[in-house]
Amino acid sequence: MSFSVPVKRIGTKAHLEEFLKSNAYEEYIHYIERLNEAVKNLKIETELELSKNTERILNMLDLLISWIQEIPPVENSKSRFGNPSFRLFYDRLSNSAGDLLKDLVPEEAIPEVSTYLCESFGNKARIDYGTGHEANFMAWLLCLEKLNVLEQKDDTVVVLRIFVKVMRHLQFEYWLEPAGSHGVWGLDDYHFLPFLFGSSQLLDHKYIKPKSIHDKDVVDQFHQSYMYLACIHFINSVKTTASLRWHSPMLDDISACKTWAKVNQGMIKMYKAEVLAKLPIMQHFMFGSLISFDGGQVMSAELDSHCGHVHNTDNQETENEQEYPECCGIPVPSAIAAAAVSKNTSIFRPLPFD
Repeated sequence: MSFSVPVKRIGTKAHLEEFLKSNAYEEYIHYIERLNEAVKNLKIETELELSKNTERILNMLDLLISWIQEIPPVENSKSRFGNPSFRLFYDRLSNSAGDLLKDLVPEEAIPEVSTYLCESFGNKARIDYGTGHEANFMAWLLCLEKLNVLEQKDDTVVVLRIFVKVMRHLQFEYWLEPAGSHGVWGLDDYHFLPFLFGSSQLLDHKYIKPKSIHDKDVVDQFHQSYMYLACIHFINSVKTTASLRWHSPMLDDISACKTWAKVNQGMIKMYKAEVLAKLPIMQHFMFGSLISFDGGQVMSAELDSHCGHVHNTDNQETENEQEYPECCGIPVPSAIAAAAVSKNTSIFRPLPFD
């Protein structure tokens, strides 16, 4: 099999529509839905058998996390924006990707697979993180499956060990800004999939119901076992003491559902509509030989480094009357950056949600 470095191919709404009808879309969403099924009614700490390759992946991620200690954030306490030290972390990851992957994938596949890995942790230029980076991590895992590094029997480990391990680390340490945040009209400034997988974990729980997210004692007691509650715990840590109704109205609305099954079904629909069908997110997604999409148009490397398209500065329609997104607005301050972090402890200073 020949491999190719992934490139961006989605630059317009027409390109996105092509993607949504493609095999690449079907493969990706099928993988997400399969992982969702694999964690039904399981706690994060559920005892699991690890394959040799999942152990290798976890060891690799542990190494990346250890780099955070070696590349500490620079003094940036007066800023609510991303810490410049993240760029050093990103460069180290990019320069070391070959060594990190050499025991996992064929040498000729490393340039392709490493592209997804490097884009899984945030954007170097903007020092931000969002659901597009989360999708790159899942794409990286899908590539590993296509290379027979992972198997379907590893699905539960992939979610409850591998995916859980990478959540939040860099966001907290480097105060990554939210990429394309919906503000109060989104689930979370950074992630989507923990809500999907987390609602699956709680599917038939006898006592914890969707409305339980309003019970601080329940959230505090069980957030280490269930991703959904971990997200609520995170939001409560970085938002004001006001209720979810005010700073997270969508989550408040969802809590009115009677069953987790209803929440889980809604999350799948929402992921398709609010992540995979949104141009400002999917314009960053890349395609190579493992996740292949021949539609759209290859975006030149000379185009904007984080947008993947030419900006129409005259505010006029292009020759083909294609609409390009307004995706490059002002940076959004990080809620995490409002936390006062010392060398030994992390003390959260809530950020006003307005």
